[in-house]
Parts: sequence; structure tokens; C-alpha cells
Amino acid sequence: MAAGGNDHETAIAVDLSFGIHAVGALIERTPERISALWVQKGSAGKRLDEVLAQGRAAGIPVRVRSRDAFSSRLGTVAHQGVIAFLLPPLKQWQERDIQALITSSHRLPLVLVLDGVKDPHNLGACLRSADAAGVTMVIIPQNRAAGMTATVRKVACGAAENIALIEVVNLARCLRKLKELGVWLVGMAAEAEPSLYAVDLTSPVAIILGAEEKGLRLKTRAACDHLVNIPLSGTVSSLNVSVAAGICLFEAVRQRQLAIA
Repeated sequence: MAAGGNDHETAIAVDLSFGIHAVGALIERTPERISALWVQKGSAGKRLDEVLAQGRAAGIPVRVRSRDAFSSRLGTVAHQGVIAFLLPPLKQWQERDIQALITSSHRLPLVLVLDGVKDPHNLGACLRSADAAGVTMVIIPQNRAAGMTATVRKVACGAAENIALIEVVNLARCLRKLKELGVWLVGMAAEAEPSLYAVDLTSPVAIILGAEEKGLRLKTRAACDHLVNIPLSGTVSSLNVSVAAGICLFEAVRQRQLAIA
């Protein structure tokens, strides 16, 4: 492995990812996006060694860097001794791609809409659940919400590179477009009367969840065809948004599997 100062591979990168699982998933799925790997001097471990070996086998330069070099890039973030420097994705999803994604999907469309989720850890966890559930796309507002960051990629464990994440300027307009394309809008609201489990999710559907504290905005609520709740039997009054996303998406998956059984 080479050691030293600045190198061309990191200079041309536009973003980065860190953490053993996140970097390993990137190498497996999109190695062409990685311009270089940094490994912190003195870091060791079986899984880290495996990830570095995967990187070398894919032709990715591996550079040894000091603890100070890592700190200058990431501060005090827990990085597990490895950073991947990323080139721009070959495909950058845009709002104009929504219609094609809906109409060309080989699965019954299932969309996740996050209305103002601000915590990157929550966004990353939602992307991971969305990828596992086979969603068609995830839609988020461009403003006043978390966007794609290295933290999101780490929490998503590879899902961020595998899923169509679309940032939109006007969420209300985007929801109208989904309706025009035949997608039913199901919003989650704690005070709603119908249960999630009482609503038919076997048609093209978008599951819509609001911000961590305030929930769905008024315009978003008004756009929904159904407002439903997740029944809670304990003492807590609400669920973390990423937990709620997983429950809702996999209820849709469950219903659809039963419908074709």
C-alpha cells in the first residue's frame, strides 16, 4: 500500500463514504465510483482486511493515511479506519425521471416519500429499509430536509447507491404528479382513525411520512388519499420515523405477497 500526502484520486472525488460495511457495499455494487480508499495507519481486523482486498482486486488504489489525515476529513466521526472517495454517479436521478420509474417498473410501484426528515441517520435508515422492501423510489424535499451525505451512506449500508433517491423542489406538485400516474397517497398520522393494516396497499401506492417532530405538513396531509396510523399498544405515543417507514413498507410487501399467493 502506498503512503504519503495528497494524491490525484482524492482530488477528483466529489464525495466520500466511510465505515467498513458502507465501503464494502460500495465495492461490491459500484466499484467504478470509487477513486481511492484510505485506510488509517495501524487499523487492522479481519473484515477491514477483506474490504481492502476487495478494493485491490477491483483495481482501486489503497492509501495509508495518518490519524490526523482522517480527522481533517471527518473530525470525530467513527469511521472504522476506512474512507472511500467517490466519483459522481453515472445516473443522477431527477424529478423528471419519476414518470419513467413508475411506468417502467417491473414491480408494482411502491414509493416512499419523506416530508422533511432532517436527521441524516433517519434518512439513511429509511433508505436501507426502502432498498430491502424493493421500493421504486424515495422522494424527499430539496429544502429543509436531510440530503445525501457520508453519514447517510454509512447508515444506509450500500442502499444509498442502489436506490433512486429524488430531491424535489415542490413536494405538493410532485404528489399531484404521482396521483396523475395512478399512485395512491397514504400518509401516516398518529391521530388518524384508520389503521395501516385496514388499508389496501396492493395497488400502486406512495407511503408518506413526516418530519421527526412535526409530522406531515398541512399541504401534504391535504394531498393524501388516506391518512392512517400504526396501532401502538405500549406507553410510547410515537415511533422513530425510520422504524415507522420499515413497518409501513413491509406491510405493503406482506399484502402484495398474500395477494399473489
